[in-house]
This record gives sequence, C-alpha cells and structure tokens, in this order.
Amino acid sequence: MPDYAIIIPAYNEEAFLPDTLASARAAMNHVAAAFGKGELVVVDNNSRDRTAEIAREHGADRVVFEPHNQIARARNAGAAVTEADWLVFVDADTTLHGETLAMALAALASGTVAAGGARVAMDREVTPMVAWIVRLWDRVSTLFAYAAGSFFFTRRDAFEAAGGFDETVYAGEEVWLARRIKAWAKRRGLAFRVLSESVTTSARKDEWFSTKEFLAQLAVIFFIPWATRSRRLCAMWYKRPEAPAEPS
Repeated sequence: MPDYAIIIPAYNEEAFLPDTLASARAAMNHVAAAFGKGELVVVDNNSRDRTAEIAREHGADRVVFEPHNQIARARNAGAAVTEADWLVFVDADTTLHGETLAMALAALASGTVAAGGARVAMDREVTPMVAWIVRLWDRVSTLFAYAAGSFFFTRRDAFEAAGGFDETVYAGEEVWLARRIKAWAKRRGLAFRVLSESVTTSARKDEWFSTKEFLAQLAVIFFIPWATRSRRLCAMWYKRPEAPAEPS
C-alpha cells in the first residue's frame, strides 16, 4: 500500500501533463527516503484529446476515467482508487516542487495537521489585476487557512469525514472542503496549515480570458457561493481554447 498519493484531475491536458507529471515524480523521488512510497494517479475527466495516453506514457501509476466532466468528481474518483492514507491533490497545469511536497507530508506526519495547502506562484508574468488577485489570495489563504485547488493535501480520515469534494458544485470545491475539514479538525485539536512553500501554476487563464471574466468567476465563488451549483455560471473553469496554450 502506498504511503501517500498524488492525485491529478485532468481534462484535455495533453499539453501540460508531461511537465506536471515530471515535476510530481521528481518531488516523489525527493521525499522517498523520508516518506516512503507514493502513488501517482491521473483522473481523465472525459477528455477529448490524448490526456489518458499522455498520462500513461509519462509515468502515471494509475490512470482512471471519470465520465462526468466536473472537477470535484474527478478529484474524488482519484481518491477512491488509492489506498493511501495521505492524499495530495495537484492541478494538471501545476509544477510541484520537492520541498513543498516534503513540507506537506511532514505536516501530516506530525500528527497535528489534518490538511492544508501552499502559496501560489505564476509560471510567467501576468496582468497587474491577476497579479493583485494572486497576492490577495495568498494573504487570505494564509490568514484564514484556505487551500487553492492547485495544491491541497489531507489525511484520508479527515477527507472522508468531511465527505470529500462537494459534487454538487462546479467550482470552489476546495473552499467548501477546507471549511468542513477545519470544523472536523478543530474538534480534535488539529490544524489546517498553509505552507510557506509554494507551487507554480500556469497563468494560461490570464491569456485565455479577460480580467472581467476572471473577476466574475471569483465573485461567484466567494460572494454568490450557491451559484457554483450551476455549470453555466462556472463555465470559465471548464472552457479550453481550440488550440491549447503550450507550457512555457
């Protein structure tokens, strides 16, 4: 049985997956001596491109298929196929650094942390508004203990007690899960920790969508949370351009 699993939900991610998987495998090698064997799981979320084949070709230990195109379901499907006690969710356009994974696993191994996340860095220069949003998110996540979906780690017992990711929502599922895990953890004297280390995630949405679209989607998540149950109102998180942007 693996000691931990890295779970990557992927929808039409053939362009980004090779780099993401390479970074995840390198991070796993970095922590192998201290934390044992990990498992690398990719969930093909009904992709129309070569996501599944690319995942197999680039070192995924398991590739599973989730037919319903919804990120919460994809994340839960990945958690369901592994027996690992520690779960690490990483987005398909995100670079995982070895020290970040080491800090996350050390936090879980301490017995005092139920779950957590990390700071977020962009892989290239972004517009001033998006840069401001990222800085604001880092402050908010650290102050109020929330994890971005690009990197979310948790004990399995905390994850299962909280009911996993909410499959009634199409965006912001990591915010809802963090709230439920924090409530569970508080009753047990455990913490939800946002690491000082970061993950590096793609700035592609800054290229694909306008600042207005970006702000509208964030407003839905934080100010009209019930609207996240509408796929139409969360459409930006599922759109892909005809020719996917190549990673820089």
